[in-house]
Amino acid sequence: LLAILGTETCSKYEIKNHLGQRVYFAVEENGCFDRNLCSPIRSFTIRIADNSGQEVITVNRPLRCSSCWFPCFLQELEVQSPPGTIAGYVVQNWDPFLPKFTIQNESKEDVLKIIGPYATCGCFEDVEFEVKVLNEMSTIGKISKYWSGFVNNVFTNTANFGIQVPVDLDVKIKAVMIGACFLI
Repeated sequence: LLAILGTETCSKYEIKNHLGQRVYFAVEENGCFDRNLCSPIRSFTIRIADNSGQEVITVNRPLRCSSCWFPCFLQELEVQSPPGTIAGYVVQNWDPFLPKFTIQNESKEDVLKIIGPYATCGCFEDVEFEVKVLNEMSTIGKISKYWSGFVNNVFTNTANFGIQVPVDLDVKIKAVMIGACFLI
């Protein structure tokens, strides 16, 4: 619909495991104004359900107007898992050149960092965001935004992400990492 009419509808997402099997289904909720006039910085609520339809994660993002040169309202989102119980937050950190985010636990204590490359447009290649320990000295995982072809990248908002984190990472922080994909 975006490519034909220039208007966006509420986004829907599939979250799959490493075997390509759908494990979650997500639906974005927001208003027409947010989607069409504030698209990249829009507010939203994303409800993530398992295959039985049980909601397991809720992602809330407020409307934030910011730029790299005027960082008063940096991006952030809250992740609840189960819905109603805070699992953590993803908070943008100001940097004039690199996309940087901090993963916080339910008490707003910093847990991990996400650092992206200088160029995040992904023209003809995948974009890698490194998941690092707090001092940024070692990388423990990554979030990848996969190149999905010229037509998809230019004419739609379609995006494919992959998350690689340690198996023993706290399950709440894993839920926050899923939420991070909706922010980066």
